Amino acid sequence: MELSTNDAVGVAGHAGSSPTQRRLDPDQVRRYVAASLGPTPRVTGCGPLTGGGFAAVWWVTLDDGQAVVLKVGPPPSVPLLRYEHDMIGAEARYLRLVAEGAPTVPAAPLLHHGSDPALGDWLLTGLLPGRTLWELTEAGVDTTEVEAEFGVALATLHGVTGDRYGYDGGRACADTWRDAYLAMLDDMLADAADWRVPLPLPAGRIRELVDRHAHVLDVVRRPALLHFDCWAGNVLAVDVPDGTPRLSGLVDGERYLWGDPLMDLVSPLLFRRTEDEPDHPVVRAYRTIRPFPLDAGVRRRLGLYRLYLYLLMTVEMPSRAITAESEPWRVTRLAELLDQELSDLDRP
Repeated sequence: MELSTNDAVGVAGHAGSSPTQRRLDPDQVRRYVAASLGPTPRVTGCGPLTGGGFAAVWWVTLDDGQAVVLKVGPPPSVPLLRYEHDMIGAEARYLRLVAEGAPTVPAAPLLHHGSDPALGDWLLTGLLPGRTLWELTEAGVDTTEVEAEFGVALATLHGVTGDRYGYDGGRACADTWRDAYLAMLDDMLADAADWRVPLPLPAGRIRELVDRHAHVLDVVRRPALLHFDCWAGNVLAVDVPDGTPRLSGLVDGERYLWGDPLMDLVSPLLFRRTEDEPDHPVVRAYRTIRPFPLDAGVRRRLGLYRLYLYLLMTVEMPSRAITAESEPWRVTRLAELLDQELSDLDRP
């Protein structure tokens, strides 16, 4: 999850500056489109899309009237976090899963997933209309209705069930949610060591605190399909004639995994506590379809999921060339949030 310099949420904004992003030009875009669709249709226009820091993403118009999105993965020589391997392929799998298992959830149609020694891994999808929920909020638009639709879409997505917990494609996974979560955490702590990322506590102490509470994860008995990156910058809405935005897409599903549906209620209320805002439109709409109590066990699970998300956002910074000098707010804010979650785990 990539954010920029707004202290509240911040729209993603590292396009062209992250080492994981390929530098593309129009001629290269034409090569990817031809490798995806053949010699026709032809590209009539293209340009980079900002909003993320992992893949290179361009909008493309074609002479048959289509508007599409090209997403190209990092060069093979670029080091990645453990869970990031084959993320372009993961997004292709996510889009197929949604199309087959939750077709009412708005997601981009997958047109092509390609892999080539010279071109690398890439996706070509349809271009979804709309502005991000973050942009609408910043513009002062009332987003209550679209947030409620978003909550319903998440509840629908979580109806899709997998056969294991965690990530796919040889990444951290297990037969139980507790074991999968711990494997994911261990990979993140190992990445922190590899990239020499300073953490509020030694990795062993973090693992010890999590172990103390990991039994609360055993209540999860079904691996639900999770988007896991549904912050406001990845939720699209379109204006309708009455002026009320309506949900038009959930994008950037490459970080999807299988697990506890509650884990997907952390990013929508980024830097806040879902359990403290039961009347938030996303949470309220979600609970009308998939009710859950706000008891001690649920609160602890949500805390563990925030811990993992804040660790991820912290550990990924060196791989994106983000430093305390380039984004001091992010370094400071995440350190405070991690410290808060770890302090909660350390209480009797």
